[in-house]
Amino acid sequence: METAELTLQAADYSLLTDLYQLTMAACYVGENLAQRKASFELTVRRLPAKFGYLVSMGLAQALDYLEKLHFSPEQIAALQKTEIFDHAPEQFWALLQDARFSGDVWAVPEGTAVFANEPLLRIEAPLWQAQLVETYLLNTLNYQTLIATRAARLRDVAGAEATLLEFGTRRAFSPQGSIWAARAALAAGFDATSNVLAALKLGRNPTGTMAHALVMALSAIEGSEAEAFAAFHRYFPGAPLLIDTFDTIAAAQRLSHQLQQGKLNLAGIRIDSGDPIALSQEVRRLLPGVPIFASGDLDEWKIAEFKAAGACIDGYGLGTQLVTGSPVNGVYKLVEIDDIPVMKESPGKITYPGRKQIFRLLKNGIVQGDRLGLVSELPLVSEQPLMQLVYKQGHRCKSQKALMKLPKEQPILSEVCRSLHARLVNLNHRDRAF
Repeated sequence: METAELTLQAADYSLLTDLYQLTMAACYVGENLAQRKASFELTVRRLPAKFGYLVSMGLAQALDYLEKLHFSPEQIAALQKTEIFDHAPEQFWALLQDARFSGDVWAVPEGTAVFANEPLLRIEAPLWQAQLVETYLLNTLNYQTLIATRAARLRDVAGAEATLLEFGTRRAFSPQGSIWAARAALAAGFDATSNVLAALKLGRNPTGTMAHALVMALSAIEGSEAEAFAAFHRYFPGAPLLIDTFDTIAAAQRLSHQLQQGKLNLAGIRIDSGDPIALSQEVRRLLPGVPIFASGDLDEWKIAEFKAAGACIDGYGLGTQLVTGSPVNGVYKLVEIDDIPVMKESPGKITYPGRKQIFRLLKNGIVQGDRLGLVSELPLVSEQPLMQLVYKQGHRCKSQKALMKLPKEQPILSEVCRSLHARLVNLNHRDRAF
């Protein structure tokens, strides 16, 4: 039975892990392996279906976690009370009592486009520490990378001129996930989010329109949809209106008449149902200067169809299809122990041994391809090493602000990533070559 509110605080980070991370750590202590130097890499073996690349995201939260990781006396007592560790060596508890992450972290910068079998992040630390942090690192990087990748694909398909709004909070997998989703979407090129908490934490203004409930409630009480719109504009002058509660075209006709008479200012309208192509074309004829936004389970394929069919849509509200979908199935595997390269040989799950570096070949600023090599190798002419040292001996090498910037005018995706996207984004359903 639940005895406490199931919300996550930084103080909980140490216990937000899978049990086997702790049981393996106890075993390492007992076998005198805990302090051996280990290297683990986080990679994605296979990309989600129809994805040609991933956009790495979540590093800032990963470093926050490593920086704050510790075990309180109460947490240690709670673990002991489970009786699972009754045969664990006493040194295990002493290790947890003084636990702090003291290792190094190498990673590709957030917003970097990567491919299958390329490491997004590498942990170099005492074996027990490198093992313990696996669960949280996979959770934050897998999810934020999925959202950033979907957001980048949506931005590329919609075009630079379209307004993209993140509306996924109610569909995200958890309240915490909704904040991470908003962050990743903004980083990958979205203009705004409806998530008030996420927007304010990221120094943005939240955005949104209204729900059908307001239109229905005010229409019932005040007599008509027009009265509902007028009431909303009394408190939010000129705000965008949701016009498809009853009859989209009839609503647009009434708004057109008011605009022609100079009785109305209108920043935009949103259509959430029906045929967005036909409706947007007719609404554009009626409201030629008013931005039209579409929403309702949209993804990059639907947006491509809308554009190909001549839909008159200026922006999109993206929710369910942005914050859910096929997961990024990142894995975290040991690649070296005491400078000895190791590999997993399981069928279909083979890993490449040794600490690795990604060498990206550039020609006139255009990405030509990647070469996966060992850290001992030097870059060839025109190659750029992607993995950077971001955390050294338990301390950050760069501030979070330097790692993650979210100015509206310049999304975190670099020109290198943009050129990758230009080559990789494919609007048909053929399998990609990557």
